[in-house]
Amino acid sequence: MRLGHDVPVQESWGAVDEHLARALLPADAVLEQVLAENRAAGLPAIDVSPLQGAFLTLLTRVSGARRVLEIGTLGGYSTIHLARGLPGGGRVVTLEFEPHHAEVARRNLHRAGLAEVVEVRVGAALDTLPVLEREGAGPFDLVFIDADKRGYPQYLEWAVRLSRPGTVLVGDNVVRRGGLVDPAADGDPDVRGVRTFLDAVGAHPRLSATALQTVGAKGWDGFALAVVD
Repeated sequence: MRLGHDVPVQESWGAVDEHLARALLPADAVLEQVLAENRAAGLPAIDVSPLQGAFLTLLTRVSGARRVLEIGTLGGYSTIHLARGLPGGGRVVTLEFEPHHAEVARRNLHRAGLAEVVEVRVGAALDTLPVLEREGAGPFDLVFIDADKRGYPQYLEWAVRLSRPGTVLVGDNVVRRGGLVDPAADGDPDVRGVRTFLDAVGAHPRLSATALQTVGAKGWDGFALAVVD
């Protein structure tokens, strides 16, 4: 395909993603099977992209994270990437609201050889997070938030409570195809949740943060990245 001004922008984004993935990511039959399993099970196609997944793996590695918390499992695609970045003895706790999604994720984690590394907990995150605190499961070294956007402000509060100085926090899908700044999206509870989340991150006395817009096969979005001081 020839790229240029005559090619739709989003089509170019996808082509660039494909090129980068071919150049940088090794073929991975397990991850391909995971995505196929998710499709066959009727899960929504909202997993992170392969490049974004590899970013999560590298972020886990460079941060030295041994204990990772993921809020929003879906079929376990991002979970696998996080778990692959752990050192020996590391562990991921991932929270999923939908029992069907959690069951698909468990099968995928078994397929990836990570069933003993990852604990999948089922239920509303705002019910499960206090349980983790009571159990003394934290502090976590990295927290990845990728669940319902209207819940992001509350998830942020719990992420900080379950963290330590130096913990890395990542919030996915914070641009919402530009809805973040679109007055027409004011009535969208997911957009409102993301706006409140970002304001809370910026105002939090214990967080140093930034955010980056992303484009690619998943369209126009972005993520927020923060470190607990």
